Amino acid sequence: MNIAVIREPAPEEPRVALVPGDVPALVKIGATVLVGRGAGIASGYTDAEYQEKGAEVVDEGDALSRADVLCAVRQAAAAGSGSDGDRAVEVLSALPDGATVVGLLNPYEPHPAFAAMAGKHMRAISLERIPRITRAQSMDVLSSQANLAGYRAVLLGALELPKMFPMMMTAAGTVVPAKVFVVGVGVAGLQAIATAKRLGAVVSAYDIRPAVKEQVESLGARFVEIELDTGDSETSGGYAREMDEEFYRKQREKMLEVVAETDVVITTAAIPGKRAPTLVTTEMVEAMHPGTVVVDLAAERGGNCELTQAGTTVDHDGVHIVGPVNVAAGLAHHASQLFSRNVSTFLKEIISDGRLVADADDEIVAATMIMDGGRATDAALAAALEIPGADTSKE
Repeated sequence: MNIAVIREPAPEEPRVALVPGDVPALVKIGATVLVGRGAGIASGYTDAEYQEKGAEVVDEGDALSRADVLCAVRQAAAAGSGSDGDRAVEVLSALPDGATVVGLLNPYEPHPAFAAMAGKHMRAISLERIPRITRAQSMDVLSSQANLAGYRAVLLGALELPKMFPMMMTAAGTVVPAKVFVVGVGVAGLQAIATAKRLGAVVSAYDIRPAVKEQVESLGARFVEIELDTGDSETSGGYAREMDEEFYRKQREKMLEVVAETDVVITTAAIPGKRAPTLVTTEMVEAMHPGTVVVDLAAERGGNCELTQAGTTVDHDGVHIVGPVNVAAGLAHHASQLFSRNVSTFLKEIISDGRLVADADDEIVAATMIMDGGRATDAALAAALEIPGADTSKE
């Protein structure tokens, strides 16, 4: 069983899917780890470190041609479009027929890479779909990367804000602490709250799920009460559920007052596979003071702020709206470390005695396997990815 990892297809992606520290565990279960030369350099891991831990460092083409499993941070639609997408297809085309691809694949929209995998009868495992169950917590790449994104969002806000976060008493006078408002209290939101508190800000937070109030308060922040009928606001997977537009309209009206008195607003609300809900309107931004900041972690999904532009900072009447993309990659060394541990833990679940055993009856495998033998595992995926669906003629 050969597990391959190479430099990511997207040139702006510095993370690597496996780090040297996780190689021995994979070797122990009978796998040979093939590392394309320079795969980890951008995230601070040298070829020598991989060799010391038992991996074979080879040319990229050799790693791909021998791979039974390719581990990737971003592949298929997650790797992007244009030249990035072409590079992703090129990588997949170099794999043997029937190989398995494990990584973030963005299985919510079509991409030429899915057709390439279908043509080579591949198995595709999309780690975005890891179920939020106790057994899968150590494999949850979205949570591990969101943790880093929440931390980095606060740093981006602090750098953009022309004020200090902590209160400071000096001979020249007292500096009052900055006010930070976090919208969306998932993994990223909780880390943003904790980080802003450590920097000395006065922090408040809001989420449509009332159950998170205790978590917010346990971190020393104030939970903003907005009296709305939240109903069934959480999915069985632990994510915030998409609400209707009338709900969001009422929510925006009630948030206006809080946002107007805030120095930094950090938004984190995202619905997997959906466009991010608009929570911060132009009217809200115009109510903020010049020099204040919005950091929109949902920028890649359309943004929670009406004025967000992904990958850039917008200046609207003196308010800066930051739309960062691929946020966790800005902490590539530790992002790779956490991602790798998630991936290696998953691989240990599906590899036994050097053989791949992807049991479709296993809850985790069933949730994450989007293609098997080059066919989508259900009709909805086949339609979304524009590839053949499972052959049910023998059933």
